Amino acid sequence: MSSQSDFLQIIDVYKAYNGKVILDNIDFQVSRGEFCTVVGPSGCGKSTLLRLIVGAEIPTAGRVLLEQQSVGPPDIHRGIVFQRYSLFPHLTVLDNVSLGLRLGGRPGSKEMSGKEIQEEATAMLEKIRLAEHGNKYPHELSGGMQQRVAIGQSLIMKPKILVMDEPFGALDPDTREDMQLFLMELWEQEKMTVFFVTHDLAEAAFLGTRLIVLSQYYTDDRGSGGQVNRGAKITADYQLPDTVSSTAVKQSKEFTELIDCIRREGFDPDFLQHAQEFNLKHPDSFQTLTRDESGRD
Repeated sequence: MSSQSDFLQIIDVYKAYNGKVILDNIDFQVSRGEFCTVVGPSGCGKSTLLRLIVGAEIPTAGRVLLEQQSVGPPDIHRGIVFQRYSLFPHLTVLDNVSLGLRLGGRPGSKEMSGKEIQEEATAMLEKIRLAEHGNKYPHELSGGMQQRVAIGQSLIMKPKILVMDEPFGALDPDTREDMQLFLMELWEQEKMTVFFVTHDLAEAAFLGTRLIVLSQYYTDDRGSGGQVNRGAKITADYQLPDTVSSTAVKQSKEFTELIDCIRREGFDPDFLQHAQEFNLKHPDSFQTLTRDESGRD
């Protein structure tokens, strides 16, 4: 495992609620600058995993590390963008984007003057293509524009990782594709690390340089049936191209075949791979099965 790949580490993580296991011995690590997308069937714990990374929850067991330090409560080092826009309706676009700098600034940085904050927020509006809309209010913007403001709110604080939970789920298909291209271009420009949860398989495969499939549909040597309190595991981990491409790639045979594989490996309750047979193709993938799971002494 390379030193570059230990930027974000999830090690032997379990999460249970009232005794029911949701995440079951999860292991993976994300490199700095990687665009990691996560998909899985409903109830597999995608959003739970996201909350563990943000620090909104703590694991029942295991470790979540950012730059080799255990994550604490949510802070500006982990920017987050939700499906529901995190904008203040009474503030202009410019004031929404600059709010974090005005309230507390960045820890470890010198205090900024009002002029410096204004200049940095204006520069961010240029990056998110809203330079001409700084004096507008959220209700005057389209859904895609509002979500760009939310992304700007997070990025201006210079987080170590940007965590996104279904950020484009409420958008119409055309706007959603526009936002996908916008985010990919922004990722290339800013060299940021992104952890992106989505229900849309095509979106995950198009955006990510890495795609993780989280699923409760698998088997192991703990047995089968309702007597086993089994949660979701990473059943597939793909390395994907790291260059921005046209949305036309979604119509290609290779892309369609990839989506079919993802659907089979994570979403088909009749396709039960053994935990030792998971499709963990990414070079940074690793797995630590217990003796009960693997059947090995």
